[in-house]
Amino acid sequence: MKNLLPRRNFLQAAGLAAAGSMIAGPHAAARPPEETAGPRPRLLSGCCAYSYRKYLQPGKMTMEDFILKAVDLGIDGVDVTTYWLKSTEPAYLHSLRHLAFKHGIPFSGAAIRTEMCQSDPAQRAAQIADIKKWVDAAELLGVSHLRVFGGKIPDGATDAQGVEWTAETMKPSCDYSAQKGITLGIESHGGITFKAANIIAILQRVNSPYAGCNLDITHFQGDLYSQVEALVPYATHTHIRDFTDGKSPQPIDLDRMWQMFAKGGYQGFMSAEYQGEEEPMTGVPKLIEKIKALCKKYSTV
Repeated sequence: MKNLLPRRNFLQAAGLAAAGSMIAGPHAAARPPEETAGPRPRLLSGCCAYSYRKYLQPGKMTMEDFILKAVDLGIDGVDVTTYWLKSTEPAYLHSLRHLAFKHGIPFSGAAIRTEMCQSDPAQRAAQIADIKKWVDAAELLGVSHLRVFGGKIPDGATDAQGVEWTAETMKPSCDYSAQKGITLGIESHGGITFKAANIIAILQRVNSPYAGCNLDITHFQGDLYSQVEALVPYATHTHIRDFTDGKSPQPIDLDRMWQMFAKGGYQGFMSAEYQGEEEPMTGVPKLIEKIKALCKKYSTV
């Protein structure tokens, strides 16, 4: 089976050409991209609605409030965490789309919950049906990227089995999202996606220009920086924090991260997903300022 090109090589080789001309030979996705290849980096500031979950969850903030907050923060785009949408009715989604347009703030993407790594074919089919519903909602919202989760590996299963089950769920979902011009980004978020190698293997099997990685820079097993570096060529969106997970969070060298994204020719949003102990109303702007400064330092725009 032919393999998916790393995203930066895909963009370089294809521009807007037909997908059939963009597939490399066997094992191409596993090789490091050539240092001289790839597009110039375009690193744009963003923020996930999840950063304000303290207010969104109890209803103290609405998605409309979040959009206007993003305007005040002066960022380039917002990532809509769908957990706190009032509904998926067209009128409501169109109203959010119109509000964002009026204030000149694009949607960098939207995020949904999924558990694609299912051993039961019926459960995989249910996941596919749910993703399709959210793809339809994303189209109404005017979003071109939808974050999905791989989920936990079922008890007793191997990584290899988990990769196959996840790919079997994601591939038909991407076939459907492609009809709407929407990319699905599987997030590095524990479970089957705890290792960069598993994510790459899933994307190779899905083998679609509408599949990528929503690269959360904190959720990995093993060395953080080497895992992120391996996934940069596949990144279609990001989630950014400045501390690691776990009982003893450690600072993340964001400058080093940005260097890797720039070297990899990433073109897209660096979206803050604040989960710090500080009050979000003061903590989020601090993280945003770091992101904006680094984007200015390493982006070509």
